[in-house]
Amino acid sequence: MRKVISSVCAAMLVVGLATSAFAQKKGKAATAGGAAKEKSYDFSADVIDGELARPDGENMDVRGFEKHSSLIRIRTDFIREIVKSAEDL
Repeated sequence: MRKVISSVCAAMLVVGLATSAFAQKKGKAATAGGAAKEKSYDFSADVIDGELARPDGENMDVRGFEKHSSLIRIRTDFIREIVKSAEDL
């Protein structure tokens, strides 16, 4: 009985301590100054100097995939086995 009472009290405590989360309202509450802050970046004065990186060495040709015959073989005695299994019933 004590376990039931303690579990009910624990459940009520958890429900009682749970709070709702509210979203911010649009407008003045969303930004500190009341107006949206705007950021801009200027990259016109930056000079990027470099060269194209390519691998050193020769190009190698790779062998293509070989064509193989199928490993699935069609059984020719399949109908005879079906007839045998039907006779066993």
